[in-house]
Amino acid sequence: MNVEKLSKIHFIGIGGIGMSALASYFISKKLKVSGYDKILSPITEKLKKEGATIFHNDELTLIDNIEKIDLVVYTPAIDDDNNQLKYFYKNNYNILKRSDVLGEISNLYRTIAVAGTHGKTTTSSIIAHILKVSKKQGACFIGGVTSNYESNLILGKGNLSVMEADEFDQSFLKLNPDTIILTSMDSDHLDVYKSEENVQKNYIEFTKKIKNKRKLIVEESIHSLFQNNLSYGFSDFNDLQIFNIIINNGYYDFDVKYKNEVFKDFSLKMPGKHNLLNTAGAILSTLELGISINKIKDALNSYKGVKRRFELHLNKPKLVYIDDYAHHPNEIRALLDAVKEFYPSKKIIGIFQPHLFSRTKDFLKDFAKILSDLDNLFLLPIYPAREKPIKGVTSSVLLDLVKLDNKKLIKSKSELFTDLDNEEDFILLTIGAGDIDLWVNDIFKYLYSK
Repeated sequence: MNVEKLSKIHFIGIGGIGMSALASYFISKKLKVSGYDKILSPITEKLKKEGATIFHNDELTLIDNIEKIDLVVYTPAIDDDNNQLKYFYKNNYNILKRSDVLGEISNLYRTIAVAGTHGKTTTSSIIAHILKVSKKQGACFIGGVTSNYESNLILGKGNLSVMEADEFDQSFLKLNPDTIILTSMDSDHLDVYKSEENVQKNYIEFTKKIKNKRKLIVEESIHSLFQNNLSYGFSDFNDLQIFNIIINNGYYDFDVKYKNEVFKDFSLKMPGKHNLLNTAGAILSTLELGISINKIKDALNSYKGVKRRFELHLNKPKLVYIDDYAHHPNEIRALLDAVKEFYPSKKIIGIFQPHLFSRTKDFLKDFAKILSDLDNLFLLPIYPAREKPIKGVTSSVLLDLVKLDNKKLIKSKSELFTDLDNEEDFILLTIGAGDIDLWVNDIFKYLYSK
């Protein structure tokens, strides 16, 4: 794929977090960008302002100069019977999956790929922010909207790129990175991989993609599975260790040991030990790139996080509201651990929207166990995304397994607000990767006036 030879690109599923970053990238290269997405969202509205032409139904007649499209990019989330996708295949257009395009772009930069079941987006965004502050960034593709830049794409004139390496559909195998950071390796997407063993095999295969065997950076709990790696974490055997951790005014202060040298007085304005681990990976990778410790400290001091990653919307003495993307049992565990660490005496009420029938089926008992650690649970219907329903897999089945007295299935915000009217002094969490984020503004307005 030679970007210089392209003039018009069409995206099918342009509103997705990964697709929209690609669309913005090509707009920045002065290409004509059009796209289809069935959902009108802040992301599609932002792309329109950048210059993209976007349609919210798949009628082909809406696309101007359809014959001049050089490249069609699609996401696996799009159904095979999509009207546009069928047309472009039938008429032999140049068609690539999102991961193929990202793989081609990874060849244009010195690329840092961040992979793992959890922690990819936060780690990627911290690295991208450090590169931005250091004026080293080229193109950084993030799997969430960064709070510092209100974008999932961070551009600059440097030669370094950060790419979130998605394990779904083996997409990460299309990348050609110089450095890989592996944050975690739990079972997920078992509809694709079938077993935990296959998950591990694919991650190991991905680590073989490193150009010139430059750098493999691995979180401490999985470093023994890989050879010739640098590790990070809380233990003293790591190449980079975070230690002397204290909570100070709602944030973490900590020290760092790197190559037997101690660097003091780091701060992170994000709760959660998992976020300290993500930060450790980001610090190690950027130190290995030659970025100074002072630049890294400055960047961490100004880092504001990612939308929907422990995003604090309301913080009153008796009422706290946090929204989080957690959609795997281990992610929910990390979220609750962080909440309990920073708010140890608060009642925790959770609103959870399960994401995917297959994931709910694969981790049904694990979800039930972790959700039982809430004080109150409001459970929404399963968000299907790309999937068809699976017989016997419903939110009702999950709710029955949750060991709580205060638990309820809900379908509307009005039901939620009626039940919350009688609650006082609590933390409210919205949890999930589906469209639960569409509830956030209304929940905030309700709580703010409470």
